[in-house]
Amino acid sequence: MRRHLPSFAILTLACLLTAGCGDIGGTSSADATTAPDAPAGTDDAPTDAPAPATTGPAAAPAPGGGATSTPPPAPAPPPKQVPALTCQQLASAHVGSAEVPYLDYADYLPLTDGVWSGEDGDTVTLRKPCGIGHLDGDGAVDAVGTVSMNGGGSGTFFTLVVWRNVDGKPVYRTATELGDRTPVVSITVSGGKAKVVWLTRSADRSMAELNIRRTSVYRLSGTAFTEVSHTDAPYQP
Repeated sequence: MRRHLPSFAILTLACLLTAGCGDIGGTSSADATTAPDAPAGTDDAPTDAPAPATTGPAAAPAPGGGATSTPPPAPAPPPKQVPALTCQQLASAHVGSAEVPYLDYADYLPLTDGVWSGEDGDTVTLRKPCGIGHLDGDGAVDAVGTVSMNGGGSGTFFTLVVWRNVDGKPVYRTATELGDRTPVVSITVSGGKAKVVWLTRSADRSMAELNIRRTSVYRLSGTAFTEVSHTDAPYQP
């Protein structure tokens, strides 16, 4: 009786002779091939870092960062308080300037104890009264006074003088002539105006006679101290 080799043994022998089979009963070469390594940086394994949120409330800003509110502006400092001028200060003030002359003098005349004397015999004297108040709207209290000039003769020429207040000191601003032998009785400064009461005469009287008590209102504009109105009343010495 003829023996037959088992089919498994035949197959094994064939594979050994031809080297055409892989491991018998194992995994085939195709099945044993592993997948290629993934590119660097593309590890499919989950990481511990959470993905950034795309919805939900925004994260709180880090300390010291993020939007900040604008602080309110600092309050403005109070205006500088300038001391008011006094009539006593005018006794050492200047009268006139190169830009705005007093009478025909080319430069200022410095008063000393209320008087200036020239080499030609002219004498300028500060007279009473004076007025203190606001004239030019700069917030500082100014002064209006009267000076007279005598050249040695019978005439005495009166002039109104305006001094500005610069850091509490009188600085000459301008002057307005009143005329010969026309003394000033009173000066009041208020509301940007100066009310001046002075004595004068009508055209039919001599220079030595005073028969009019005039009340004039003056305003300062730049370097012009101008009479804007006046009223007259009879005057009897």
